[in-house]
Order: sequence, then C-alpha cells, then structure tokens
Amino acid sequence: MTAPRKTAIITGGARGIGRASALALARHGFAVAVLDMREGPLAQTLAELKALGVPAMSFLADTADHQLAKRLTAQVVQEWGRIDVLFNNAAVPQTRRLLEITEAEWDAEMAVNLKGYFNWCQAVAPTMLAQARPGQLGGRIIMTSSVAANTGGSPHGISKFAYAASKAGVLGLTRGLAKDLAPAVAVNAICPGAIETDRTRDGFAPHMDHIIRTTPMGRVGTPEDIAVVVAFLATMEPCFMTGEVLDVDGGANVN
Repeated sequence: MTAPRKTAIITGGARGIGRASALALARHGFAVAVLDMREGPLAQTLAELKALGVPAMSFLADTADHQLAKRLTAQVVQEWGRIDVLFNNAAVPQTRRLLEITEAEWDAEMAVNLKGYFNWCQAVAPTMLAQARPGQLGGRIIMTSSVAANTGGSPHGISKFAYAASKAGVLGLTRGLAKDLAPAVAVNAICPGAIETDRTRDGFAPHMDHIIRTTPMGRVGTPEDIAVVVAFLATMEPCFMTGEVLDVDGGANVN
C-alpha cells in the first residue's frame, strides 16, 4: 500500500468535536487515526472515515496511559510512515465543586485532561522533529482547551473549577511546547465556547435562551464550528503561527 501523503492522530475522536474534526481532516485528504474510550461510537466514526475513501484506523485507548501512547504512535508510524498532525482533544468533564470533589476525582481529571496531552505530545514529537526540513514544518500539534481556562467555568457548562484548571494547564503546555519544539513543530490551541454535543446538550437545555442571548453570533456552537478551525491549523500554508490560542465561542467572551 502506498504511504499516505499526510496523516493525523485525533484523541477523543469518537464523538462531538473529535469526530467532526476527524471527518474534516479526512475531507482534506488526511489518513486519520482516532482513539477513544467509547467502543461503539469509535467504530461508527471509523466506518465514516473509511467511507470517505481515506486510510483510517482506530484505537480503544485511555490517553492517561503514557506507555500506551508511545506504543500506538509507533504503530501508526509503522503503518503510515509519518505523523503530520496531532489533535489532542480527549477530555472528561468534572462538575463537582471544591468541597465536593475527592482527591481521586481531581487526579483523574488531570490524568486525562492535562497529562494525557503531555503523553501524546511526547509520543509524537520524535517523529515530527525528524520530519522537519529547513523552512518546512515537521508537524503540527493542536490542543483543545476551553474558554473556561480564562473564565473559570459557567453555570450551564461541564466546566467547573477542576475542568477549568486542567484546561488552563493545556494553555501553558501549548505555549511552552511552542517554544520547546520550534521551529520544527507548530503548537496551537483552540478554546471552544458553548458547543452543543451529546455530552453538553442536557446541561445546556435549561440555559439555552441565556446562552443564545449572550452570544453575539446568536446561536450555540456546533462541533463543525471547531472542526473548521482544526482543519485551518492543520493545513494552512505557509504557517507562521505557533503558541497561539484561538477562542471559538461566537463572540461570547470578547475582551
């Protein structure tokens, strides 16, 4: 089989923003590897990717597992020969307040939402660095943070304080790695606002009128609103952007 010209790995790729972004990159001609903890939705997303005619693979995997990230990265490289884009998107919600959350729940939040991002960045970095050429990027890393990293969360969201803290850590990781991996790898982050997905829909429902009223664009966001920005960061040429954070929230947090 001929090696694909460009490849992407997407964590949390089974549903919502991850699924929409996987399909968007596939439409741009990427071979796409998706990983997630939800077996049924993961299989469905894999089938949708293959239906678009691109090479695709899936992994049922926990991003908090450091060694697993290295093994799966090696598997992708062995199969496709390269890694051009990592979209670190996997995250878990945490709605408990400070006096309700347990130490184990805090640790679990950080293990996926922050350590998981480190795990996959470290796993793909050697390949991306080796691919770099003078004046040519060796790879791109895109991170999903959240507007909660700056606002501390909202009454209608899954983004209470622990989630907000983990997503603020993602911004620090993004900015630090943008310098650490420069000029070979571009590292940027996206901060979604109120994006309606299977996970957020029930929480949004009682607050929908307020969300729409306080969003200048006059609607709630969709996974495709984020996916188009992921595709932009993954494909823009030339690329002179790294360490940047893009709010995609319909203007709700203009500052």
